[in-house]
Amino acid sequence: MSTAADPAASSSVDPEPAIPRSEVDFNRPVVSILGLPFDAIGIAEAVERIRAAAFAGRRCFVSTPNLNFAIAARSDSAFLGSVLRSDLCLVDGMPLVWMARLLGLPVHERVSGSDVFEALHRHPGPPLSVYLFGGPPDAAARAADEVNRRGGGLRCVGFDTAGYGSVESMSTAEHIGRINRSGAQFVVVSLGAKKGQAWIEHNALRLTAPVLSHLGATVNFAAGTVRRAPRWLQSLGMEWLWRIREEPSLWRRYWDDGKAAVGMVITQVLPDAIASRRRQGRTGIPPKVELVRSDSSIRLQMSGAWAEGVDPRELRAAFAQCAREEKRTICVDLCKVERLNGAAIALLLVGRGWFEHRSGFQIVGVTDFVITMLRRKLAERALLGNG
Repeated sequence: MSTAADPAASSSVDPEPAIPRSEVDFNRPVVSILGLPFDAIGIAEAVERIRAAAFAGRRCFVSTPNLNFAIAARSDSAFLGSVLRSDLCLVDGMPLVWMARLLGLPVHERVSGSDVFEALHRHPGPPLSVYLFGGPPDAAARAADEVNRRGGGLRCVGFDTAGYGSVESMSTAEHIGRINRSGAQFVVVSLGAKKGQAWIEHNALRLTAPVLSHLGATVNFAAGTVRRAPRWLQSLGMEWLWRIREEPSLWRRYWDDGKAAVGMVITQVLPDAIASRRRQGRTGIPPKVELVRSDSSIRLQMSGAWAEGVDPRELRAAFAQCAREEKRTICVDLCKVERLNGAAIALLLVGRGWFEHRSGFQIVGVTDFVITMLRRKLAERALLGNG
């Protein structure tokens, strides 16, 4: 294991760490793609959100699903849960952008973790202190040197190669202590997507850094051990060809992901896009949410037609009210719903992520019609645990 200099390492007793507070923003402009909630924002806004959270000391768990990530989440409950519990979920992959455009969603650009890291580096404001955790041997050390050589909006205050063990073996008091003593505002994890997400969730309540994110190959790119594709190739959505050239072992993953994506586009995305366009302009009974409180739960009775293109502001307000009240199980009743659009489904996904491990979350009154709508959006499993 290789780490940066740790002047506080000799301290025998660490003070009780101040863990950043967690907040929820139900006004996030989320959309549903392949059954996951994505923030419909660009790189500039992602950078500002990350910097704002870092300097405010507010927890921000950033996930950056690409196509492989999104497909894997469909069959791995823990992996899926890590996305739903994220505070910011960025569209990292041109295939996801193309699917969003096909569905008429307001996603205008790919927001990759590596591009966000680079944009943070170019930011003219006070530098954000970053700790690099993981990556191949020597990559984190080289990346740390390069970050600090360039200066700018990032300053590396520590690194840890971490090794290739289990999540638990990479979560010792020594590992976490080094990170916390560094004073980092942003921990960039590079352990492989599933392990990286799991490591963040396993240690979030022990880490003092406000911003946490697994950014995949970012450490390799920063270190110069792997070269990124030229910008023109990225813009064409062909970066995967370059990645195979640089790392030939990736070809199988891209082949499998490509086959899965084509199948989902033909059987799910394209039919949903056609159906959504047919429903444009149809209204029906105005959407409504009623809150019914008991000692142990709050029931959100949704009703009416949540039409395409309509912002689910009533559901946003209801979830925000629930988050402000005492911890009670949140029960969303869909038995009176006539229609459910993608924006409402995305918000339900965010609601599940926030409430499930805090007070409990369940969806009831699920009619065959609702199941059909959720299945069309590939959100049946994420919301109901099946499909």
